[in-house]
Amino acid sequence: MRGWWHEVVGLVLPVACGGCGRPRAELCPECADALLGAAPRRVRPAPEPAGLPVVHAAAPYADAVRELLLAHKERGALPLARPLGEALAGAVEAATGPPADATGRPLLLVPVPSSRRSVRARGHDPMRRIALSAAGRLRKAGRPTRVLPVLRHRRRVADQSGLGARGRLANLDGALRVVPGGARLLGTGRVVLVDDLMTTGASLAEAARALAAVRLPFIPGIPHGLPTGSTQGEIEQQVAAVIASSPASFEINRNSRGSWIVAGGER
Repeated sequence: MRGWWHEVVGLVLPVACGGCGRPRAELCPECADALLGAAPRRVRPAPEPAGLPVVHAAAPYADAVRELLLAHKERGALPLARPLGEALAGAVEAATGPPADATGRPLLLVPVPSSRRSVRARGHDPMRRIALSAAGRLRKAGRPTRVLPVLRHRRRVADQSGLGARGRLANLDGALRVVPGGARLLGTGRVVLVDDLMTTGASLAEAARALAAVRLPFIPGIPHGLPTGSTQGEIEQQVAAVIASSPASFEINRNSRGSWIVAGGER
């Protein structure tokens, strides 16, 4: 209900840019350039948590980009899901590279989940909304893409905002699981973890751990159901993409080939 109300309010009240507050524009040209004007880049937190795949981010989490994410997530500026989804789609493309799968397997965008109480408090699921927007843009660009929200919290976790890197890792350790039946879905395409923001990388590392624990079921007659690079019954190392990451993580350029993450948000 609350999400529906925000949509209606946006139609009848004056609109201001979510990044700078400029009137009569949901996203002014300057803030759009801050979000979408640069090519997505590899980012890496320091210290880097074990199990974190390679992450690409569209923009540093600062100034207008920070305000845009907060406006969408916390203040219900739901139309911002479109440009935020465009930014995430760019990060996904940077992380996965050009299409090279002759079998036509789709990209499977797996959002890092918010807790149920956070979704209730906000009145909407920000990351799922952004992921759906990103999937739409990728499909228009010729990349078959689905959103696969198969991760859930298996226990309550504390608010991350007051925790440091070690505290966040301990808080999230073992906190996520794949829903029943999710393994079969995960075997139908190339998995890409997505989030809105990466700070310490704890959320992405835990999401990658939960997916790595899944064994793919045998699907008769679909030998290409197994992702490229995996062995029988195993999911390939996930790639990932995020909208934003801390500015310091852009300065770490320890390039290495391997798994990739496109990420978006720590909770």
